[in-house]
Amino acid sequence: MAKKDTTPQTPRVTNRKARRDYELLETIEAGIMLSGTEVKSLRNGKGNLNDSYAMVEKGELFLLNFHISTYEQGNRFNHDPVRTRKLLLHKNEILRLTIQVQEKGLTLVPTAVYFNKRGIVKVEVAVGRGKHLYDKREDIKRRTQEREVRRELGNRGLGRFAG
Repeated sequence: MAKKDTTPQTPRVTNRKARRDYELLETIEAGIMLSGTEVKSLRNGKGNLNDSYAMVEKGELFLLNFHISTYEQGNRFNHDPVRTRKLLLHKNEILRLTIQVQEKGLTLVPTAVYFNKRGIVKVEVAVGRGKHLYDKREDIKRRTQEREVRRELGNRGLGRFAG
């Protein structure tokens, strides 16, 4: 008999705009350097990834515009909500990302911030290419067609067998 996963569901901050505005090619899990009040605030689900991005500077990877609200009980030890935060990756991974961003014109977009099973904060960074307006329209058109097909199968009593 399989073991049931009893780990509590931890807060997960996602960037919903990333999938809409970018064609995501590859994702990487990175660590992040945070202060104590930032971690406590993230445990309460007080993070916002909208309009945030990652960039490589002097061989290091940084996350910019990631808003973490101040911790209510933090008093004078609180943090700056929109400070630049360092992402932790191996040197060869950063080098590979740098080459991709410079040569191919791609960008680094954070898609999610979450706590792993050990309780450590991780950031999911994706290498993406910006979508054009017509690409977005094609995605919307494809989704509506899939939705209509599912609806029709459901009306015929076949919905439970559809993939």
